Amino acid sequence: MIYSTVQVDGIVHSGEISEESKLMCVIDFDSNQIQFAQNIEAEQSIAILQKMTIDKKKGLAKILKDLAKSDGFVHEKETELLNSISAPIKV
Repeated sequence: MIYSTVQVDGIVHSGEISEESKLMCVIDFDSNQIQFAQNIEAEQSIAILQKMTIDKKKGLAKILKDLAKSDGFVHEKETELLNSISAPIKV
């Protein structure tokens, strides 16, 4: 989901790379875990997210919004992606 947010507008901005790097440290993910997460199907990702506590869901939503804003502009495709994630997990 994080990688999708960075890539969805077709341009990877330096602010997004910086924000993603910070996030990897915060959630203690290494590049192997990121690669594994990138290969999970959207439906499976949503199923995993639905099992999270509401606080974790809200935290994830904030992280994804911050990531989308990190290049100084929230692209329409980023908004659509965030909505497609938020709606099924009810955040």
